[in-house]
Amino acid sequence: MQLNEYKSYDATDLAKIVKNKDIHPKELLDLAISSIESEDKTISAVVIKAYDAANKTIENGIPNGPFAGVPFLLKDLNVSYKGLPTTLSSKLFQSNIAKHDSGLVKQYKDAGLIILGLTKTPELALSLTTEPVLNGPTRNPLNIEYSPGGSSGGSAAAIIAGYVPMAHGTDGGGSIRVPASLCGLFGLKPSRGRISYYPDLGEGLGGMATSHCLSKSVRDSATLLDISSNILPGDPYVAPKNNDKFSKAAETDPKKLKIAICTTDFEGNKINNESVLNTLKTGKLCEDLGHIVEEAYPDLSDLPILKAWKILPGINLLNNLTKRSEFLGVKIKDTDVEPLHWSWMEEAKQYTAIDYLNAMNTMHLIGRRIGDFLQGYDLILTPTLAKPDLKLGKIKTDHTDVDKQLNYLFKEFSPYTAVFNQSGGAAMSLPLWTSSKGLPIGMHFGGKLGDEEKLIQLAGQFERSYSWNMT
Repeated sequence: MQLNEYKSYDATDLAKIVKNKDIHPKELLDLAISSIESEDKTISAVVIKAYDAANKTIENGIPNGPFAGVPFLLKDLNVSYKGLPTTLSSKLFQSNIAKHDSGLVKQYKDAGLIILGLTKTPELALSLTTEPVLNGPTRNPLNIEYSPGGSSGGSAAAIIAGYVPMAHGTDGGGSIRVPASLCGLFGLKPSRGRISYYPDLGEGLGGMATSHCLSKSVRDSATLLDISSNILPGDPYVAPKNNDKFSKAAETDPKKLKIAICTTDFEGNKINNESVLNTLKTGKLCEDLGHIVEEAYPDLSDLPILKAWKILPGINLLNNLTKRSEFLGVKIKDTDVEPLHWSWMEEAKQYTAIDYLNAMNTMHLIGRRIGDFLQGYDLILTPTLAKPDLKLGKIKTDHTDVDKQLNYLFKEFSPYTAVFNQSGGAAMSLPLWTSSKGLPIGMHFGGKLGDEEKLIQLAGQFERSYSWNMT
């Protein structure tokens, strides 16, 4: 198999080729490694290389799972692969070597995936671009002057560059869906409680963060969700049971859906005209597929959303760095983290338990507001982003203005994605359009807790009916 041919397949097709014995997994791994070694000096998506571990996995015999022999990359965050570091793009965590496999990694291995490395994230995953000071920016392979987004930007860039057909990602405020939009990929955020953090964590960001993947195809994402959505010991949340396999949903058209379309943010503020036009065009495509589309949105203008986003991640940041300081036996200095994150941590020291509880209550209120709205609709359609692209250097962490940063991230740039982390509902970005600059634009559909099946059905219907990245 030639490298260009390897890059053209999704994970499902590669697994079929391996199953039919038309290619050996070692050859696929060599192609993946060749791609990384030849291109990643420019793209800089892979931070931990685990080639020896990948070869050993093949030598020891691959489980006969749905992705047997397919190369795969983990995100350098919230997973443990025994013997490998999980660094969070922070020098404080460079010696953070895993002593065991996390439950999610075990499920990936059981599915037959060949894990050959970890992808880059912004420092401590606290941004929607992937530009850590520690090891430099990840570049969008479609145009290296632009960002692939974050915090799963390394995974998105690795797929678009052709290293692997799908890769692990996490999403606490849009970190799967934002890179999916900017790189022209399918990105699904599962419902709260669908993916376990066992055994290292019970939850992330008060239940807002979850794991899954970015992928070229809907069916890859759906099949991976089938194998990784098991309830593991001590899980604090359980997502509603799905009716059938998600992989079956990818092949099945949904019933007629009632979709609310929104061309402002959820506070009624105007967004980029190009994003508005693409949203309206997507609504028309939904109608052409037989769905009902009405202009409506849940009004969140009276809620202190940014205040909650400042307090909750701030407390989590303070907790994580305090624990790391104690583990290392050192006092953390301002030079140990990027200036913005130091400032955020210092501000968090002023918060009280009541502040934290009020922030959590705000998040839950958002969830109830979204839930009430979705009593009248199946899904909410918006652009994934309020702006069509993101140049490298636009989002910086070399300053100390936390309010300015959060205002840009969650009001100006990505006002839609985090709402569904707060509600816990499933949400996705579809790679439907191309911007005037030739870069992908994603369309966002959000639903209720347990709506993965509905979203995957709609995504599969779009994938069969229309080409991705239409002009």
